[in-house]
Amino acid sequence: MKRSLIYAIVLILSSTAIITPSYASAGTDNGRVPHIDGNAQFPPTRWGIFRHTFRLHVPKNSKALTQILIKVPDNVTVNSDVRNIDVMDENEHKINTNVSVNGKTILLDFPEPIAANTKFEIDFNKIKRQNLGNGSVYSFWAKEVGINAEIPIGIAWFGFY
Repeated sequence: MKRSLIYAIVLILSSTAIITPSYASAGTDNGRVPHIDGNAQFPPTRWGIFRHTFRLHVPKNSKALTQILIKVPDNVTVNSDVRNIDVMDENEHKINTNVSVNGKTILLDFPEPIAANTKFEIDFNKIKRQNLGNGSVYSFWAKEVGINAEIPIGIAWFGFY
């Protein structure tokens, strides 16, 4: 009996570790606050140069977005060349974005606000991981039309594969 219980616990923990390689916080589709729908890393390896992709959603009950502020984790180096940061809508059309990189903070400013009921992706190309650590956690804030404050919209976590 004791042995069966131990095997069951090991199986459950192993399954959980295999199934959840990445995590992003998400909200409901009819909410009022923009949120992160998901994230991905390509290629899914431990070493080398990566692309981190974040999928964001501005719900239909939300106001349009004017800015996104992203805090980059300490164990990740983002290429400071703004040409390596792409913002595209769900039809893979480039969204006009003014990008500024200040240390570990990236500011995406949208000259034309991103309208409600829009899904889009942010790609960070040529990412390098400085050390292993416990994974990489990005934090996101947004500014909406008519609101001067930064609203926290979620986190995206990249574990190790």
